[in-house]
Amino acid sequence: MLTKQQLAAQRFSGKHQAIDAWLGERQQLLVGYVNIAGLPPYEREHQALPTVADIRDFCNLLVDYVSAGHFEIYDQIIRNSQSAPEITRELADNLFPLISDTTEIALEFSDRFADRQMDDAFIGFDLAVSKLGEALELRMGFEDQLLATLADHQLLSVEE
Repeated sequence: MLTKQQLAAQRFSGKHQAIDAWLGERQQLLVGYVNIAGLPPYEREHQALPTVADIRDFCNLLVDYVSAGHFEIYDQIIRNSQSAPEITRELADNLFPLISDTTEIALEFSDRFADRQMDDAFIGFDLAVSKLGEALELRMGFEDQLLATLADHQLLSVEE
């Protein structure tokens, strides 16, 4: 996921201020994900959970990221797609429901773990982190498809 994020940042950076900020948030989110998932370089001791503070911080990033997508970036994409070829509008129409499905998974994760203390509520944490990781990878792939299509049609322009 981090490699795909770096490629997206390279391709779309400088095209639009809001998209630059959003891609920066996405980078922070992925670093937070790697941390709570216990992936290198943040490997955890066997069967140890991340700290409550790390989980809470990650959930805050997660909610901010999905919110920015829905309430800022996707609105911009929709506005730009109005002047796009029909195929671009169709792609957006097809991908937005799929992205919404990943939003539900992200919000369920946050609701379940953000405000918990270390107790039995963390049973199944690793499985939930894995499911979230799969959803984030799908979501970011869908988002990159949208951005690539808009870029291909010169609909992501540098703001004046």
